Amino acid sequence: MATLPPNAHVSTHPCLQAKLSQLRSASTSSKDVQTLVHEIALMVGYEALASGLASIDDGTDKSPLGYTYTKTTVSPSSSSISLVPILRSGLSMVPALLSLLPAPVPVHHLGLYREKATLQPVEYYNNLPYHGPTATNPHAGGPAELAIIVDPIIATGATACAAIDTLKDWGVKKIIVCAVLAAEGGLERACGEWPEGVQVWVGGCDKEVDEKGMIRPGLGDVGDRLFLTLGK
Repeated sequence: MATLPPNAHVSTHPCLQAKLSQLRSASTSSKDVQTLVHEIALMVGYEALASGLASIDDGTDKSPLGYTYTKTTVSPSSSSISLVPILRSGLSMVPALLSLLPAPVPVHHLGLYREKATLQPVEYYNNLPYHGPTATNPHAGGPAELAIIVDPIIATGATACAAIDTLKDWGVKKIIVCAVLAAEGGLERACGEWPEGVQVWVGGCDKEVDEKGMIRPGLGDVGDRLFLTLGK
């Protein structure tokens, strides 16, 4: 593997690598694809959040035996974190990341697809709250301190870069990208979009993409495999 940027992190966990190998197989059923993506997302997310969050004291409580202990929570706080799945396959990673965080966080969806001829991303949906709280809508939220992008695949890197740019324009201070698999070139491109503000964590990294922009050997079209739309 080529020397990757310092903000690129490729897991070497043996159990993750074994699950990734299972996910690569064309014989793996849609149900098992969903399970494997979830499990890999848990493992990638666990590593990413260990690096991207800090633990802080949060008052005291009592144990079942009546002993006082210091409660712990995370920084940034849950109210300052947004989870951003890239539609549609990013939805498969949302439950895993939510289960890792100690409290619920807002989930803001971005819809991006690659135009077939140019392989460039086209945004078709965005529900980021661009306006802060107002008198008529006190629950509206402004930009998060930390945004966590989830998308199983980073192939050419164009979609990841578009999402990073959107969130940077929104005003986030820091971005963590979690993916199941990346291509080397796409991973480098995503890491270079905002080097001081972005950390990219992936389960594995393949050498290249083919002429259609698909990772080789890769995982195929993960969205189609997840949602049984192969051959559409």
